[in-house]
Amino acid sequence: MSGSRAFLAIVGPTAAGKSELGVEVALRLEGEVVSLDSRQVYRGMDIGTAKLTPAERRGVPHHGLDLIDPDQAYSAGRFARDARRWICEIRERGRVPVLVGGTGFFLRALTAPIFREPPLDPARRRALRRWLGARPRAELERWIRALDPERAALAAAGGPQRMLRALEVALLSGRPLTWWHRHAPSENEPLAGVVAVVELPRAELDRRIDARVDAMLGAGLEEEVRGLLAAGHAPDAPELTALGYREMVARLAGVLDRDEAAARIRRATRAYARRQATWFRNQLSGEVVRLDGLAPLEERVERVVEAWRRAVHTAGPEWADPTGPAKGRGARA
Repeated sequence: MSGSRAFLAIVGPTAAGKSELGVEVALRLEGEVVSLDSRQVYRGMDIGTAKLTPAERRGVPHHGLDLIDPDQAYSAGRFARDARRWICEIRERGRVPVLVGGTGFFLRALTAPIFREPPLDPARRRALRRWLGARPRAELERWIRALDPERAALAAAGGPQRMLRALEVALLSGRPLTWWHRHAPSENEPLAGVVAVVELPRAELDRRIDARVDAMLGAGLEEEVRGLLAAGHAPDAPELTALGYREMVARLAGVLDRDEAAARIRRATRAYARRQATWFRNQLSGEVVRLDGLAPLEERVERVVEAWRRAVHTAGPEWADPTGPAKGRGARA
């Protein structure tokens, strides 16, 4: 695997322009997109997760969208298993896997594979996630500090999904995630990739977030959440605690008016984007392509395409098979 690049990844904070860039790069490289977004796996959660419409995908195949219902769990471990299969299948078609999104833990699950997950009873897991999902963030942080103090800061930085994951493993297995990472075997060998990070000045990122929230509200975010509730998804279901959704749940319950709900979504999304930017500044290893998100789109596309072609040329004419020894398929770039 040394010297090979199994995938190309475009990452960065929410609203940085990753999705549009990913489609353009995929078109240039004859690629297919694999979503690196932990929320876009959910069916019926389209507006609030900024999921590209079929028209916006411009014929580029996308993997990792609309996989499960909002009351089901989707861990980084499951993503890693699914993504390895997608990457392998994409490359067997002679195309380039282009991973796009802002969930850093999904990327890390490929480049630094996580432990083999302990068996957790599905019914108990669903019940626990539902109960934990209704707890305030401050309470979840207190629990994590008590149950897994070494991982508390990292879990809190990852948001509600990461905190719920840390707590369910500790409570249902009897051992914290820190112990499992140290003692359980990894599921797979690490994959190497070319990683490009889109970066923006804070003021511009905040402006784009505000515009995105306004667009989501105008596109019918409130109606989307009303439909999820009408379909039987509980207001305290973990995925309805996602950004934008929890505020709309409160809005529909009469707790918030529209303006206050919008203001809270903006504040929470800004805070989340800053945590993402910090993660991508500090947690990525190896060579990383840093992209100026203010540069023209074509300039950003060209930098990513050139970085990929340079990496493939350096690695030689063969790509390593993500599931085993190299098959000798030539890169089409």
